[in-house]
Amino acid sequence: MSEQVSRDANTPEAPKARLSFLMVLPLIVFAGLAALFWFRLGNGDPSRIPSALIGHPAPQTPLPPLQGLVNEGAPVPGLDPAAFKGKVSIVNVWASWCIPCHDEAPLLTALGKDKRLQLIGINYKDAPDNARRFLGRYGNPFGVVGVDGNGRAAIEWGVYGVPETFVVGKDGVIAYKLVGPVTPDNIDTVLKAEIEKALKAGS
Repeated sequence: MSEQVSRDANTPEAPKARLSFLMVLPLIVFAGLAALFWFRLGNGDPSRIPSALIGHPAPQTPLPPLQGLVNEGAPVPGLDPAAFKGKVSIVNVWASWCIPCHDEAPLLTALGKDKRLQLIGINYKDAPDNARRFLGRYGNPFGVVGVDGNGRAAIEWGVYGVPETFVVGKDGVIAYKLVGPVTPDNIDTVLKAEIEKALKAGS
């Protein structure tokens, strides 16, 4: 009996089985790491992804204005990094083709009525006509709209995908980052809470 077992172990099937296992092993390791990363983020909640930019100055990324966009008859300016100094800023990265951006637009419009803040929009890889129609449909909450046509500014800001929203303190330092859309569930409990912290820190 033992001779038969020994003979079976040396058959060609044994090396094939070991080779198959070695080929599958990287997939098993990757799946394990992915699962760990998923749970470390809070069961896959992308809004929990930390930002390396928090606590650092807002990127110095000047952006041109959205041509043809006016507010009370005056052209809406593009993004000048100097705008971050002296006032708490809410920076929203958006696009007309972004479905969640449509959902959050009314909430940003309401937030824009808070005169303690300035809302800054970064329009990401969008067609100018579509961007203007988007703001015409929902109302423009932004005092500043910078056009990021090639996506380079979004890279500087560490954007994972649109929409994303940043709270920048009066000192020009990023205080908070919200990944994903502003929603009725997070605007009061998360975003406004972080805004109040930034306002108090700058007072």
